[in-house]
Amino acid sequence: MASENSAFACRQCGHCCEGEGGIILASKDQIRLADHLGLTLDAFLERFSRPSGDKAQLDSRPDGFCIFFDQGCTVHPARPDICRAWPFFRGNLLDASSWELSLEYCPGINPKVSHETFAREGLNYLQENALGHDGDTDAPNALCVKGIPRS
Repeated sequence: MASENSAFACRQCGHCCEGEGGIILASKDQIRLADHLGLTLDAFLERFSRPSGDKAQLDSRPDGFCIFFDQGCTVHPARPDICRAWPFFRGNLLDASSWELSLEYCPGINPKVSHETFAREGLNYLQENALGHDGDTDAPNALCVKGIPRS
């Protein structure tokens, strides 16, 4: 558990693992997951994803949860970057209203810290973990940090 002053400490509640259509897989996510599962890239994509425009999207189960969720993430060490980055998404970093909505949804976001602190910690986390990008990649737009003020 992170300190009382940290912006986020995952509670492994699974709320972020539920919902159709949200997990876009960058090329490096596809390769990492295929390797983790001992599959070829083509076999992984055929079995666990579907096209979403020109990108690959992770499949969901009929109940709306991620195909890899079973009382927790069954591919946690290889999970997609978008999952690694939650809740530090572009919208939450830029917009206090989006962040406030996320507070209602995610029990791991610390309501005692300011949006400014959340955004600062989030940008640092994305940079330290090589998760943010400047829009020049096939990574999800939610991880684009271009134009986000750095403090």
